[in-house]
Amino acid sequence: MALPFLFEFWAMDHQLPPEGDWRTWVIMGGRGAGKTRAGAEWVRAQVEGSGPRDPGRCRRIALVGETVDQVREVMVFGESGLLACSPPDRVPEWQATRKRLVWPNGAVAQFFSAHEPEALRGPQFDGAWVDELAKWKKGRETWDMLQFGLRLGEDPRVCVTTTPRNVGVLKELLRMPSTVVTSAPTEANAANLAASFLAEVKARYEGTRLGRQELEGVLLEDVEGALWHTAALERARVDILPEMDRIVVAVDPPVTGHAGSDACGIVVAGATMRGPVSEWRAYVLEDASIAAASPAQWAQAAIAAMDRHGAERLVAEVNQGGDLVESVLRQVDPLVPVRKVHARRGKAARAEPVAALYEQGRVRHARGLGVLEEQMCAMTTGGFQGRGSPDRVDALVWALHELMILPSQTWQQPMVRSL
Repeated sequence: MALPFLFEFWAMDHQLPPEGDWRTWVIMGGRGAGKTRAGAEWVRAQVEGSGPRDPGRCRRIALVGETVDQVREVMVFGESGLLACSPPDRVPEWQATRKRLVWPNGAVAQFFSAHEPEALRGPQFDGAWVDELAKWKKGRETWDMLQFGLRLGEDPRVCVTTTPRNVGVLKELLRMPSTVVTSAPTEANAANLAASFLAEVKARYEGTRLGRQELEGVLLEDVEGALWHTAALERARVDILPEMDRIVVAVDPPVTGHAGSDACGIVVAGATMRGPVSEWRAYVLEDASIAAASPAQWAQAAIAAMDRHGAERLVAEVNQGGDLVESVLRQVDPLVPVRKVHARRGKAARAEPVAALYEQGRVRHARGLGVLEEQMCAMTTGGFQGRGSPDRVDALVWALHELMILPSQTWQQPMVRSL
């Protein structure tokens, strides 16, 4: 009777926690590779004691998913979730109104949504199970808030179950020395999957980039056809910046200014302009973009970036706001020097000549531009393959166009520029 609940007997190697001193265990696998079952069994191992009412290693667990519904339907009530995995005498009580599970020994698991990272401000835990981290829209903010709450017990740990995606928070986590990783393809769990499912997905996706990610559980650093690649951006990074001859701030304002708006792209770039134009070099100094900002907020942020870097000009795209964009900026600083630019070509077409500057080795990056670089690696010749709008990339393109491309052109430049 007890054998079905002895997970160590049935588990595959990638479903068992590694030995050693680690803070985070990332289980990275293809669809159906058994990640959820491994996460649920790890939670059981933390909260259960020798007997149903004996204390376990952990007393307060955080369960964090993309939404509360997904925590409930996958992590708790799913076929591989906590309730299905628990022996009859250790099944936790589901308390829907309080968003938690309570075990017979008093251990508690609270539910949290990655859409609301601030909900993790205040509670404290001695363990956590995080599901599909790479899908979270607010992944970095939610992960950071969770880390501050892991402050109980002698050795609070986290189990992360996720299909890999090329997102900054996951890549940073995998680079941490306190992180251990186990991984497996979908086929590793073939005994528990429908044969027709495996045949269909292999026929459709085997050998493709999507198949490598979703079936083999491989973290793909770059999007197919991307204008920029991770390795090249790593090579472009510098620790020491020269004195700049020109510095500009470029702004890609959002269409609206409410909580659901795209971010406002704000990028600071400078250039050394000694010798012929072919020898000029550009340096991306800061990504000062801000999320879901009102017009007054992004205008203040853009002008503050100018002040920090001593920029001589602000370049602003005016497709969406027209003269209102300049008006908002002048409400913050009546004397701010503004060049208004108007986009007439698609985003990818505008980005291509800037990408060519990178290929020529004429652009360098300061450190701390991870989110911008993530967007860059999702911009392809066919358009943007990331989430939302490539607001940061748009601002980057305008900044480098102002510094490097316009000066190389011979005709007289009007104050309203199209690209």
